[in-house]
Amino acid sequence: MELILKKDVENLGFADDMVTVKNGFGRNYLIPQGLAVLATPSAKKVLAETLKQRAHKEKKIVDDAQKEADKLTSIELKITAKTGEGDKLFGSVSNADLAEALAKEGLEVDKKFITIAGGLIKRTGHYDAKIRFHRNVVADFGFDVIAAAK
Repeated sequence: MELILKKDVENLGFADDMVTVKNGFGRNYLIPQGLAVLATPSAKKVLAETLKQRAHKEKKIVDDAQKEADKLTSIELKITAKTGEGDKLFGSVSNADLAEALAKEGLEVDKKFITIAGGLIKRTGHYDAKIRFHRNVVADFGFDVIAAAK
């Protein structure tokens, strides 16, 4: 089944991409949730016209996203967390915690655009994350998780 995505879908594609999915996934999830529409000939023409009009606007959006990504290099982030024995954390540090810490530094990033290598963090140390500002702008970001003073 060929569909045109209306919104970004994790592990499938970005808005205005044409994707081919299994019939059940499209019919039972993507279309009812408003994430996609059928790729009919008329919908394909509308998509082509929309992409043509958006091409010049897209350059400014990409440039703005690149500026945000460049701000990231100047930030040296240390997230404090309560620890137990050794370097184990009570609980864990997630992408939501990282988004909150970046917001305190003046960089607003939605948590769904942050991917921490290895998932949740359960020990102190240095970690890397990928932050997506735009479909074409993905920045690598290193940060430290340190023990809170007892």
